[in-house]
Amino acid sequence: MKFGPVPVSDANGAILAHSVKAGNRKLRKGITLASEHIAELHQAGLTEVTVARLEQGDCHEDEAAALLAEALAPSPTQANLRVTEAFTGRVNLLANGPGVAVLDTDALQKFNQVNPMITVATVPQYQQMAAGGMVATIKVISYAVPRSDVESAARHAQDAIRLSVPKYENAGLIVTDIAGGPSNEKGIAAIRSRVEALGMNLSDVQVVPHRMGDLTASISAIRGEIVMILTGSATSDKDDVAPASVRAAGGIVDRFGMPVDPGNLLFLGSSGGRPIIGLPGCARSPALNGADWVLSRVACGIETTGADIAGMGVGGLLKEIPTRPQPRAAKSK
Repeated sequence: MKFGPVPVSDANGAILAHSVKAGNRKLRKGITLASEHIAELHQAGLTEVTVARLEQGDCHEDEAAALLAEALAPSPTQANLRVTEAFTGRVNLLANGPGVAVLDTDALQKFNQVNPMITVATVPQYQQMAAGGMVATIKVISYAVPRSDVESAARHAQDAIRLSVPKYENAGLIVTDIAGGPSNEKGIAAIRSRVEALGMNLSDVQVVPHRMGDLTASISAIRGEIVMILTGSATSDKDDVAPASVRAAGGIVDRFGMPVDPGNLLFLGSSGGRPIIGLPGCARSPALNGADWVLSRVACGIETTGADIAGMGVGGLLKEIPTRPQPRAAKSK
């Protein structure tokens, strides 16, 4: 691509690189200058404009962006994505519904190393998305790039972006109650909102005393394809009431404790083929916490093991919550 200032008389058919005002009209950058534009520029007294001209082997920014989007999401419907029309070298990939972004990060790194003018920016891996949310944006920065680079980037990142949608339709919630404990209504409302944001229903809510026998019976009886447990007293050991009740109900606990704060006191297991999530106390608040990361992955059928939870520590330091009784940072003197 050739780029630079040229006499107005030589600019016909070139791409205007910088917006200019011609009389009362503004000619915006990126337009292909035609004879009427040249006449307006002459009439306005302009003698020179900065333009870009495609050379043999070049690919226009919009064509390049569209080709790259087609490579990143070759089957948008299957990937649960919606692809926008290319405009000013940009194409957006939007979530077609609630879900979790699943990215081939190695492929995307290679994509972004082909040519600095060819870029894709995405949300973080496993980011929970709402319908219409932007999962990725492809931007060709210059007005044209070598077609060979477009083809190279496309080869590196075939089918590298998709949205995993919820595999379950509903979930059940067990809340254990203790005298003088926190508000169950507030906690249930916050968790219901989380479940509904994933396109599921909170099909059953049971409030039982914070005793192992009652909780064990409720785990077996509650309706829901996913079971969540919110205890009135924080789970502080792998043998505490909630994890012990899961095992007593014939289930297993794969992981207790997560390196995400707030959210440390989460546990993950299963019983009777159903995932079980032991929620930390911070799940009573609608603020983001580690339980959101685990619930969204589990709901979308993404394998989530103890090792996966251990890997959440990098980036797992979330915003401090004002209700924490012992803040992580001491007050300054």
